[in-house]
This record gives sequence, structure tokens and C-alpha cells, in this order.
Amino acid sequence: RAAAVQFFVHDPWKDRPVSSYNIVHEKLFHAFVVSEDLQFFRHAHPTLAADGMFQLPIVFPKPGMYRVLGDFYPAGATPQLNARTLFVPGDSPAPVQLTRDYSPKAGENMRVSMETIPEQAIAGNRTQLRFRFDPGEGLEQYLGAWAHMLAASNDLIDMIHQHPYRIDEGPMVEFEMVFPRPLVYRVWVQFQRLG
Repeated sequence: RAAAVQFFVHDPWKDRPVSSYNIVHEKLFHAFVVSEDLQFFRHAHPTLAADGMFQLPIVFPKPGMYRVLGDFYPAGATPQLNARTLFVPGDSPAPVQLTRDYSPKAGENMRVSMETIPEQAIAGNRTQLRFRFDPGEGLEQYLGAWAHMLAASNDLIDMIHQHPYRIDEGPMVEFEMVFPRPLVYRVWVQFQRLG
């Protein structure tokens, strides 16, 4: 059923509601919602309501634990990433069993393949994630960036939101990641091609 997640941001010094924000990637607030089985992912943009509260309408597809990552930039402060856990009542899904999957994926109007350098990521070290497109033309910025990526560990403790640091004139976008722990991570990347 339809629900709403509300976000209240308070000044840590005086515990007052924050009411003024900088726009980051065309929005005041980015929210990432991921289910504990890593099968549900949503990147959405809560709307600012009265008294500095943001509200996100959402339908949770199944019971269980969800992690919500808020990404926002209060005026006069620094950019913020804030993760919270919420529970939807009912029987939780089975624990996640992910295996390595570097196979190409298809979207509405493109196929995307990924390679990592080095081939096997090492926790605490830099890893380059390169995404190549077919067809290679028509990539457009989406929400003020060439791509948006969220990486989540299989225990949902690590949630990393990044944008690419390199865009090739051809069909390639590259991220630079440091995976903090030796775990399995699921990675979602959003691109836009020809609208």
C-alpha cells in the first residue's frame, strides 16, 4: 500500500529545523531506498513541505528491512549523507545470496557492460569501474551528472553514492571506488540516452 517516508533535518548546534537547502544535481534532496535482499532499488526526490520536512511517497513491494540513504546540502553547511533503517511488517525475505555478475545489462535503448580495474577489487584500495554503452552515441546528463551510482554491501551497512570522474568522448563512463570492506556489493548505475 502507499506510504510516505518523512525526513526532518535539524541543525546539530541548536536543534532547529533546517529550512534552506542548496540544489545538488537539480534537486534539493536525493533519497535512495534499498531492500534487504538487494532486489528493490529506488532513487527518488522527496518534496519539501512545511517546516523543513521532506516527504517521499513510496510503495514498499514486500515486508522486511529497508535502508534509506538521504543526500542533501543544507545552506551554509556541508553536503550530507545520512542512512537510516526502516522495517515493513511481515515475513522478511530470505537472506541475500549474491554472486559475481559482470554480464552486460540492457536498458530501454542501450546495453551496458562493466569492467573493473583491477579485475578483482581489493577492500580499501582504489578500483575503477568502467561502463561501456552500445550504441555509443546519445548519452545525456541525468540530474546534472553523466551517471549516478549507488553501491550497497550485502549487509546494507555500506551505501556509497557517486558520480563518474571520467567521461570518454566515445561510449565510456568511469567511476573510481574504494570498497571499504571485503564483502559482496551490488551496484546500480543510472544513465540517460536520447531522453
